[in-house]
Amino acid sequence: MLKSAWLSQIKIKPFTYTSKGVTGKQSICCITLCWLLSFTVHAGSTLPTKQHTIAPLATELNSPWSMVKLPNCTWLITERDGHVVIIKNNKQSRVKLALDGIYVAGQGGLLDIVLSPDFNQSSEVFFTYAQGNLDANRVVIAKATFNGSDFSQPKVVYQVATDKDTPQHYAGRALVLPDNTLLFSSGDGFDHREQAQVITSQLGKTLRINLDGSVPSDNPFIKHKNLAAQAVFSLGHRNPQGLVYDYDTQQIVSHEHGPAGGDELNYLTAGSNYGWPVITYGKDYSQARISPFTEYAGMKKPTVDWTPSIAPSGMAYYGSKQSAFPALQKHVLLTTLVDKKLYAVNLANGKFSQSHVFPEITGRLRDVYVTAKGNIGVLTDGKDAKLLFITPQ
Repeated sequence: MLKSAWLSQIKIKPFTYTSKGVTGKQSICCITLCWLLSFTVHAGSTLPTKQHTIAPLATELNSPWSMVKLPNCTWLITERDGHVVIIKNNKQSRVKLALDGIYVAGQGGLLDIVLSPDFNQSSEVFFTYAQGNLDANRVVIAKATFNGSDFSQPKVVYQVATDKDTPQHYAGRALVLPDNTLLFSSGDGFDHREQAQVITSQLGKTLRINLDGSVPSDNPFIKHKNLAAQAVFSLGHRNPQGLVYDYDTQQIVSHEHGPAGGDELNYLTAGSNYGWPVITYGKDYSQARISPFTEYAGMKKPTVDWTPSIAPSGMAYYGSKQSAFPALQKHVLLTTLVDKKLYAVNLANGKFSQSHVFPEITGRLRDVYVTAKGNIGVLTDGKDAKLLFITPQ
């Protein structure tokens, strides 16, 4: 297995790790397997061998999208209408963020939340959300300070440079990398899928920025004359909503929604093209063929393909430092909206075998979180949703 030249140059800094990134978000791998094969995986037997308890930490949530656990055991849960639910000392409260120009329609609204790598000192958090209106909307990154019960006025630090006129496919997942840069996903906008292959468009991309919104000098397209292209980390994506860092192998992984089939798990490397819509195993919702190609020169095939679609939503990395459920170590956990199951995919065995875990949890599942100890939070989807917490007995 070879690591990309870019990732091999990252200076790994010590940090407190949880599955949702530096002191707070998700994690996973970015293997640059030159052969990157495509696998269709099927669920096997459940992995955890320990008895466990599943208890609700939050109830009556309104279309939640993501969550994070603070060092003092407070939980923050985003709701798409712009609220954040705070779970503190077994009490639940809800505050409205003053988000500039938030656009709540279709799949838009408040999306992800991640902690700043210096959260213990700064109390800063980052949000992704949809901004604008039907004629012109985009994903933006904003940061705010949390005082334990409320947030300061969020300040937009970066906005996707390419507007779209659809309320779908925002992607919007964020990840703080070990070098203290921020990686986030921008969807193709549904009706604008061809732009995923246009380097000067920021639709259908993952983008890498510094925490102040500037563009890192070592981005793969930094020498491009177009400013929008300089922020691009990878291209050829449809609607990536899983983005994690594997601290065991120091690599990045994402997953994304395909159309009717063609959901993917990808190891991300700087400057790589992941093919959408030129290569795909999926079909259009009308069952029309999107492309005759499942492989093409210069484009990465998916490491895992899910056809039919499972609709992967959140994702978290369960690493070697998490010990509550040892059988899950070096797996990614995925929530799904269509399959309505929580899956674990083995990243260490070379086969990417898949297991349906904690089958008691059913229904549309929006996100998953792994704590430093290895306990697991699962966020259900829609109206009257819940945050469920899984611990060993």
